[in-house]
Amino acid sequence: MKFRPLHDRVLVRRIEEAETVRGGIIIPDTAKEKPQEGEAIAVGNGKVLDNGQRIALEVKAGDRVLFGKYGGNEIKLDGEEYLILREDEILAILDKNEKSEKKGKK
Repeated sequence: MKFRPLHDRVLVRRIEEAETVRGGIIIPDTAKEKPQEGEAIAVGNGKVLDNGQRIALEVKAGDRVLFGKYGGNEIKLDGEEYLILREDEILAILDKNEKSEKKGKK
């Protein structure tokens, strides 16, 4: 199904954390918190100001983002769970290249 959020909204799919930790302990689903990291799947056209001017969003489809624990609205599309967030509910965009740059400096 094709889905495009309106205005300054972003469709996000949560990225699940690994099920094991360093010690090899498996964390059951009931003890896990919902992840606060996700991938932007689709974005709206931008926020419309009172004067009619449209401001483009900084978040692009494919970006990895961090968001608040209780932000957004949960929806289900084609059997998969997503969140619809306003851009101002997104706390940060994670840069994929930053991790690889830091590893190379060590």
